[in-house]
Amino acid sequence: MGTRILIPSGALGLGYNKTALDRAVAAKPDLIAIDGGSTDSGPSYLGRGVSKYATESTKIEWQGLIEARATAGCPLVIGTAGTCGTDSTVDWLYDITLKILSDLGLSAKIARLYSEQDTAIIAQTPLFPLSAAPYIDSDTVKSCTHIVALAGAEQIQTALKTGAEIIIAGRTTDTAIIAALPLQNGNHAGAAWHGAKIGECGALCATNPQSGVILVDFDDTGFTVTPMADGAKASPHTVSAHMLYENSDPFILFEPGGHLDVTQATYTAINDVAVRVMGSKWEPSDTYTVKLEGARITGYQTILMAILRDAHYVENVQIWCDDIIEKLAVKVADRMELDPTTWHAELRIIGQNSNLGALEQRTSDATELGVLAILTAPDQATANTLGKMMNPYLLHHPLTQEEEQPTFAFPFSPAEIDRGAAYEFVLHHVMELANPMDAFRLVVTDV
Repeated sequence: MGTRILIPSGALGLGYNKTALDRAVAAKPDLIAIDGGSTDSGPSYLGRGVSKYATESTKIEWQGLIEARATAGCPLVIGTAGTCGTDSTVDWLYDITLKILSDLGLSAKIARLYSEQDTAIIAQTPLFPLSAAPYIDSDTVKSCTHIVALAGAEQIQTALKTGAEIIIAGRTTDTAIIAALPLQNGNHAGAAWHGAKIGECGALCATNPQSGVILVDFDDTGFTVTPMADGAKASPHTVSAHMLYENSDPFILFEPGGHLDVTQATYTAINDVAVRVMGSKWEPSDTYTVKLEGARITGYQTILMAILRDAHYVENVQIWCDDIIEKLAVKVADRMELDPTTWHAELRIIGQNSNLGALEQRTSDATELGVLAILTAPDQATANTLGKMMNPYLLHHPLTQEEEQPTFAFPFSPAEIDRGAAYEFVLHHVMELANPMDAFRLVVTDV
């Protein structure tokens, strides 16, 4: 039995082509799967347990998929609900779902798969570091505001077996929500995982990545990818290239319970639009492990920005920044009783090296540069004080004592902007499970 999965978009919140969605629904999919988020936007969303997408925008897109599900008569599954997949964001999307169903006059069986972990329990659980994982101890784990485990296909299958029409899952691997049903239906395991990887971001594997909607058909020997928007085409290049997306090895992909090997995979254009893939291999592992993600508060931040246009300062901006950092440290030591190991100041040069810093290799003449100051301290009041101490340097600091007093531009008044708590990821580890559901909880409701 073949399995047809409809993927409307790379993530709920990115939008999708309504015409293409209608066309895909008419093709009678067996399941609609969409990702709800990832770690792309940093640790704050996990740390706070909130979505980065607006409720208003999410409601509109989610309603369109609920209506599509009702028309298609198949399950609708979202993984990593609310960007980070905490219990709070699962409940957030559940509440939105209830409102949509009420507005539409519909009923549905809803399964909620919870992925959040108890920090006290994880602190006592053996964890195994992945490559480049930071050092952790039990205190580090306990300092996390939220920890989630990434569910695999088995947990999604458990939810599907309840007969749920809508599944709202906490943190999952991007592929799990797509691979689960083909695996459950007995389709080729290598194809199930490989097709899920290719389809995880919707039409990103096609020539019109913003169009969103694709169909992936799984069977006993491989899978076929078909973009559904006008003008969107898949090619062997666009499909095979997606194995490089968020993956350090273009041939190997690790998932709970094993890994995918696409070394022998072949990619064939079967027409001007669709691509057929065969030869993928799934290698089960001896143990079942799930990855953990955890975030904690690393301090509180105040930011400022100055704009430099004077050619003399633009040309010597790094010298100017280094001198400001040095002088600020002296002033703070002289005027504040503050342990120097508890606060940090940095100046990022927007338009020159703010992204790569010392690793930047490209140089070019700039007309205007922005200098972003980031002050981090143990509490917001101290960070704001540090920002106010930084303020006069960004506004008037000369390169040398002999120069006339310069004046630079602040885009805002007041110049100091309190960011609140800053978070950091502290877990890049896996834990073993005797049973795939041991770290997860499932709640099923008829509404």
